[in-house]
Amino acid sequence: MSVTIARLFAASILTVLVAFSGFDRPAAAETVGEADRAAIQSVITGQMDAFKQDDWTKAFGYAAPSIRLRFGSVERFASMVVSGYAAVWRPRDVQFEDLKSDGGNPRQEVYVVGPDGVPVIATYVMERQEDGSWRIAGVYLREIADKSV
Repeated sequence: MSVTIARLFAASILTVLVAFSGFDRPAAAETVGEADRAAIQSVITGQMDAFKQDDWTKAFGYAAPSIRLRFGSVERFASMVVSGYAAVWRPRDVQFEDLKSDGGNPRQEVYVVGPDGVPVIATYVMERQEDGSWRIAGVYLREIADKSV
């Protein structure tokens, strides 16, 4: 499968997830302070570290309940990540950018250079849980105009 077809396939999967999961609908505005910002970055870093170790159970645990329910199994989640999210599965470089909290769930932007050397912005949609913790409710990848690094 060519890279372009693989990206289109991944984009199609993401579109379906957005359409059926509800994170395209605004939720109550979320106020995010410095402690939350640090916690959100810790969750994202924790999932990326689990990916590096191929610890799929741990990585799946960082996903919001709606995502875990949607995939139903660690194996299906792993397959989706490997096939469509190589930039966050095997990043060469990771830099946290802006955290946007202008209504709905906060979105953490992360500059990532994938294993192919292509930089992307990974936008993590975060969801606060009833216990106050944060989980990942979705990830959108957007290529940056500046190509390979």
